[in-house]
Amino acid sequence: MKRLALASLLTLPIGCQSSPPTPQPSSISTAIATPSAPPAASVEVCGTEAQQALDAMDTRAPVPLLPRMAHHQKQNMRDHLVAVQEIVTAMATDDFAAIERAAGRIGFSEQMGQMCTHMGAGAPGFTDLALTFHHSADAIAAAARQGDRAAVTRALGTTLQTCTGCHAAFRQSVVDEETWNRATSTPPPTAHGQ
Repeated sequence: MKRLALASLLTLPIGCQSSPPTPQPSSISTAIATPSAPPAASVEVCGTEAQQALDAMDTRAPVPLLPRMAHHQKQNMRDHLVAVQEIVTAMATDDFAAIERAAGRIGFSEQMGQMCTHMGAGAPGFTDLALTFHHSADAIAAAARQGDRAAVTRALGTTLQTCTGCHAAFRQSVVDEETWNRATSTPPPTAHGQ
């Protein structure tokens, strides 16, 4: 049975894997410095069969999200990565003010708490991990205020451990409004509430 499943994955239509050409080494740093979306014509949208095959391999718990919620969450997570990058860069020069500012962007706030609770409404355990992540970032900012490089490093390690643990346990699952209602027992969010 496993061989049959593997064989079917290996024979997925090549048309679904269309992508832009791989950049040459000399252009990689430019591509990283100035990211841009590939031209729409170079990306094909695959059918649900390929997505179902991927979902069958991914044993993480799904976090049901409406498309706009999933997009919003991905934007936030990309900004979290930028904040971590800023923290690491600032640590190299002991710029504790910059560390505190960057950690503040990923720290806990009432708005962040509400958003995490809303995003995790259909995935037991997700909200707790998300809130732990944001509270752990508060420890980075507190250590930076004290000018304690070792404590900043330990707090950053804890924050990243929480982050990677959450990604190891959960995955986005984009759903329609009817599925969202069933999974969360709540009406769909407004555009402002994501």
